[in-house]
Amino acid sequence: MLIVGPIVIGVVAGLVLGGRMSNWSEVHLRWPWVVVVVLAVRLGVAATPLGSFEWLRFVYVASVAGVIGWTLLNVDRLFGIWLVSLGSLTNLVVICANDFRMPIAAPRTSLLAKIGHYGQYVFMDAHTRLNWLGDWMGVTGPVGGVFSPGDVVIGVGLGVVSFAITRFPGSPSKLDVSSAQH
Repeated sequence: MLIVGPIVIGVVAGLVLGGRMSNWSEVHLRWPWVVVVVLAVRLGVAATPLGSFEWLRFVYVASVAGVIGWTLLNVDRLFGIWLVSLGSLTNLVVICANDFRMPIAAPRTSLLAKIGHYGQYVFMDAHTRLNWLGDWMGVTGPVGGVFSPGDVVIGVGLGVVSFAITRFPGSPSKLDVSSAQH
């Protein structure tokens, strides 16, 4: 929900302020399939029994690095996407500092509480590093869950991007202009 909520809010705000949904068809991204692959990996590792395979935490880390690379590749095409890069980088730093696992303040599964780690998560304690960047912000209600400061920055970035696309008509990127002149 932390991904979908900000996008919906950004789109609705853009529409309320005179934007158009048709602006989305004017967005031309480099390697859009990367987003689909990354989301599939993240969902597969975080929300299925696949998370129990120890080696998949490295695949998860690679997917976070993939998000950073993709957002930087498209920074000239999506206003505010650098916020998603920043939030993802923050998450990557804390994950790498903790044996490629994200520290989480409250156990999300009984297995996590018993062994101290599960998949890409590790139970936050005195031995984990950079706990303030880990998943410690609890949210109740339909959003639910525990989120990191990096997740919040990613959410804000997605909201800014979706607002900008909806509110403002697309303009060619610098690359599009330079390739059209040659």
